Amino acid sequence: MKENNNRKQNKGGRTPKTDPSIHRHVFRLTDEENAKLLSLFEASGMANKAKFIISVLFGKEIKTVKIDKATLDFYMRLTSFHSQFRSIGVNYNQIVKLLYRNFSEKKASAYLYKLEKQTAEMAVLCQKIIQLTEEFEANHLKKQY
Repeated sequence: MKENNNRKQNKGGRTPKTDPSIHRHVFRLTDEENAKLLSLFEASGMANKAKFIISVLFGKEIKTVKIDKATLDFYMRLTSFHSQFRSIGVNYNQIVKLLYRNFSEKKASAYLYKLEKQTAEMAVLCQKIIQLTEEFEANHLKKQY
């Protein structure tokens, strides 16, 4: 029985911090100051407003990352479009092999002629896409110093 009484009783819960934040300070802001503080806080991307204010007060470095949704959407669509172009190239090679394997030389040449027409149209389309991409990069993605 004495051994049971000598053991520490575990109450559970969170372990106490070695240096808890116990000092509290209150300050008041005007509407304009509050709006500026909130915009800086949102631009910082931090999850905790108190930690943001502490980092501003003590001069810690604050990193702000601005994400342009339109640019991100454009990039995602361009990436998926590029992967579709690559798959078309793979399919093109497979079709040429199948044409020569399964059809006579004359029929294969006729089908290849039609395929070449479509490929030429796709090349023109690809050039237009490249031009639009370069315009978009020049207008929206290049940082102006």
